[in-house]
Amino acid sequence: MTPLEHLGAHRDGILAELIEFAKIPSVSADPDHGDDMARAAEWVAARLRQAGPIEVRTIATGGNPVVYGEWLGAPNAATLLVYGHYDVQPPDPLERWSSDPFAPALRDGRLYGRGVSDNKGPMLIPLKVAQAFFATRGALPLNVKLVFEGEEEIGSRNLEPFVAANTTVLRADMVLAADGAMWRSDEPSVTIACRGVTALELSLTGANRNLHSGRYGGAIANALHAMAELVSSLHTPDGRVAVAGFYDDVAPLPADERRAIAELPFDEARFLSDVGAPAPFGEPGFSTLERQWTRPTLEVNGMWGGYQGKGSQTVTPNEAHAKLSCRLVPDQDPDRIRALVVRHLETHVPAGVTLTVAGERHAARPYRIPADHPGLLTAERVLEQVYRKKPLRVRMGSTLPVSDLFKRLLGIDTVFFSFSTADESFHAPNEFFRVHRLHEGLEAWTRFWESYARSEQ
Repeated sequence: MTPLEHLGAHRDGILAELIEFAKIPSVSADPDHGDDMARAAEWVAARLRQAGPIEVRTIATGGNPVVYGEWLGAPNAATLLVYGHYDVQPPDPLERWSSDPFAPALRDGRLYGRGVSDNKGPMLIPLKVAQAFFATRGALPLNVKLVFEGEEEIGSRNLEPFVAANTTVLRADMVLAADGAMWRSDEPSVTIACRGVTALELSLTGANRNLHSGRYGGAIANALHAMAELVSSLHTPDGRVAVAGFYDDVAPLPADERRAIAELPFDEARFLSDVGAPAPFGEPGFSTLERQWTRPTLEVNGMWGGYQGKGSQTVTPNEAHAKLSCRLVPDQDPDRIRALVVRHLETHVPAGVTLTVAGERHAARPYRIPADHPGLLTAERVLEQVYRKKPLRVRMGSTLPVSDLFKRLLGIDTVFFSFSTADESFHAPNEFFRVHRLHEGLEAWTRFWESYARSEQ
């Protein structure tokens, strides 16, 4: 029996394991889920040990543990560093889910549940592929080191010190990341670049308490009104970021790359329909895909204050809060951009309120893989075998902090090899993972390990 035949014979069991994994509410953003984070790490470590003779360690960090495994039984072969994460986003708002986010449900060939697409389904794939090789051949075709962290959804804040302290242990030829997503479900694709990120939280405070809107309205600043005014100052009416210096370091996109993006099979009307938006919006002078992939952004991720319960409470809020994030492109520095945004906020604070900026550092640089990287070429070759169709080269508007981190600290590039697709509602209610993508991913990872091992000999 071949590894692919073994995987085919265990399709139902692999899906059942994913359902079991996704039942664990490993929400890294919520301290109340600390025990669940530990349980998820234990689950991953146990599955690694079950896969075969892999040396497995659960390594403490300043936050959630890293699960590390390695098999180095192919001394003349290449070494892959496999990356994934076992933490998930909060499921809120719960009322918008069609089923319990932590009771995964199968409907019409899709598995619904928090984390099934980002990243538990994709990261389970290399574990099961390793198990298939050991079960049928007793060995892997190359050396594999596996790193599964529990803080990707909160900015991988403890991964950098972990990698910096273990550069020798983690030495490899390249990273094969189970995280990320393909562009579309109907087009195989490889991602050649992702944007960076920086984020912050801000609060405005006026009076020392909420005040009666009849007695004090019009005489004392309303913190929510002030927040709306401050937030609106961040952009010009046409969608360009109004923060001074924001675009200073943005590298212009070469003409040939703009042409390549324009030639991709992108249906803007379908895109807008899928997300329920009436019209495109954003920085003028660029297409929708260029705005998503190659231009920086500043977004308001949340804004709140005052009375939010049922019925009416006529108050003048004394506090208002907001969360902001920026997606960054070459050559923007996350810390510099954050400082520019803070300076803008400080110089545009409305009268009658004071500003406080907070939030733990959440930053990552943009990343791009060389066009001729052997791992990228292997991924393209394998995807063409699986889908009988040449994959597209695309970019990612979101951020995978590990790509820049591994490049800076280990000197190796990252191939994104996730079998999620961008429409699977990760970070939103009703997240799902197509079951056929799980099995296509199992085939592709198996072929990648074999093909890359041959190409590096």
